[in-house]
Amino acid sequence: MDARSTEFSVADAKARFSELIARAEAGEEITIKRHGKPVARLVPEKRKLTIEERRQAHRDWVAYRDKHKPTLGPDLTIKQLIEEGRRF
Repeated sequence: MDARSTEFSVADAKARFSELIARAEAGEEITIKRHGKPVARLVPEKRKLTIEERRQAHRDWVAYRDKHKPTLGPDLTIKQLIEEGRRF
């Protein structure tokens, strides 16, 4: 468990459910145990990206991909590489 995780028994979780929901909303992970064994977790809901954030992430990914494209070198072609691979 990380530093932001807290454990409660089923009985305690039932009695303090509203509080535990508020704590999960604030970013805390809550582990619920029965007889000392974890049986459930309350975790914060992940914020969904807006359409503009998704578009920007895609543009960033395309820019990164284009910047880091592998190259074959000035004198190599795909056909030459395939033919070389077939020799073995």
